Amino acid sequence: MNLNRRDFLKLSGAGLAGAVALSAMPDTQALAAKKFPLPQRASETQTICCYCSVGCGAIVTAWGENGKAGIKIEGDPDHPINEGSLCPKGQAMYQIHSVEGIVDKPINDQRVTKPLYRAPGESEWVEKTWDEILDMIARRVKDTRDARLVTTDTDGRVVNRNEGMGSFGGGELDNEECYLLAKMSRALGVVYLEHCARL
Repeated sequence: MNLNRRDFLKLSGAGLAGAVALSAMPDTQALAAKKFPLPQRASETQTICCYCSVGCGAIVTAWGENGKAGIKIEGDPDHPINEGSLCPKGQAMYQIHSVEGIVDKPINDQRVTKPLYRAPGESEWVEKTWDEILDMIARRVKDTRDARLVTTDTDGRVVNRNEGMGSFGGGELDNEECYLLAKMSRALGVVYLEHCARL
């Protein structure tokens, strides 16, 4: 197609007029965003999975007031360890956050939120207060340590070991909590000290 200068200017003018006409039309996407805004503001935070010592990175998306309406966990694709993947335990981290339930997911009505105690020989659980349970645990720890503490071995060396107790750390403990648990266990003389999330 051969264009002279006059035809080129005509086509350029027509194209410019069409572009101006299109820009003057309302943007349907902008109107849709104005008519149908997001129901709640969401925020994303990077974190580390708390379950084992691998240290996978995760992105936590929370929405609603103070993140109470909902929370979602996904792997962090920029993290050098897991590169966006999460194991089933890591994907279930949202269960730690709230008992009330997550948007579009049922409430976990099986989760225990108050101390329950079943006396020896009984078949029913009884609800107790935290003060009652903590006092009971402290008394049993003290009584067990007093009864089972070995101060010296057969050669007369001081050992101060408590052979009647053990400590098994949980997967939700972070490094600082594990450190304090180990220090407390050693102070009680515990020699059976383990953690379920070590590698």
